[in-house]
Amino acid sequence: MSLRGTLRSIAAAQRRAERESIRKQRELEQRRIQLEKMQEVERVAYEVETFENYIDTITSIQKDCADDWDWEKIKLSRLPSMPSRSNKFEGSAQAALESYEPKFMDKILGRTENKREELEEKIKEGKIRDINEYNEALKEYKQEYANWELIVNLAEKILDGDEEAYSEAIRQADPFSEISQLGSAINFNIKGNKLIETSLKVHSDKVIPHEVKTQLKSGKLSIKDMPKTRFYGLYQDYVCGAVLRIARELCALLPIDIAIVTAIGELLNTKTGYIEEEPILSVIIPRATLKKLNFEMLDPSDAMENFIHNMRFLKTKGFRPVQKLLPSDIEKI
Repeated sequence: MSLRGTLRSIAAAQRRAERESIRKQRELEQRRIQLEKMQEVERVAYEVETFENYIDTITSIQKDCADDWDWEKIKLSRLPSMPSRSNKFEGSAQAALESYEPKFMDKILGRTENKREELEEKIKEGKIRDINEYNEALKEYKQEYANWELIVNLAEKILDGDEEAYSEAIRQADPFSEISQLGSAINFNIKGNKLIETSLKVHSDKVIPHEVKTQLKSGKLSIKDMPKTRFYGLYQDYVCGAVLRIARELCALLPIDIAIVTAIGELLNTKTGYIEEEPILSVIIPRATLKKLNFEMLDPSDAMENFIHNMRFLKTKGFRPVQKLLPSDIEKI
């Protein structure tokens, strides 16, 4: 082969190698794009799922509730058992000393006495461990006994219809502390041993997103303005669900017959131009009616029809101010 042929052959080989690397580069770029697309699809799916879960959470507050408190059972509960003094560590060390038989090398090296002294020291250490363990158990017992005494005393007072005990139970059990979705403030007014008035300052309608997120068939994210009717419908479910949840928790905690729950919301006063706090929903909720409802399946807004309630709601404008219901309105039941 001539020099020119050799050079052309080498150049062709280089071009083939270059084309191979370019081809490989293109393949890798395509894989990168596919991977990014897959990651984007997964990210969008996560974002949509998070949105849907939030909507479900904020509109299903009424579904959860603590178990009923059995104050009669608490009143009759047995006091904690007082711990008994144990000598297990000392006894184990004593048994080791009594069963000790010097080994041949211990005798030869004169270590027998040292071994016995070590075992005797273990007995002293075991005795101290027994004392410390007993003292710790006694400390726990005293705390358990104090708690038992307090809860039994509270149960007795609650069963006697003591209003202060009702208030104490609400403060100590604090059934609404972890339900941040309910609102920003809850106030109670105990009226005898069978009725509690409650006012709840609910979150504003900002608690409901103004946009709807969905995933298209292409995997891309679609964000659209939420229709007004759906927006206010979700907010109505949130408010009604919060009211039901409060009634459920109160009836689970205390032996009351009726809860009057009033939701306080922020509304524009068109006369003054200012946002003001007004009752937007007030409901008289008897325990007997509450216990008949299937909270897993009911619509919280529709459920208001089961009770005497004041609610003015416009599908495209939301809640309007209403009159707060009072204990005197119970006669209407």
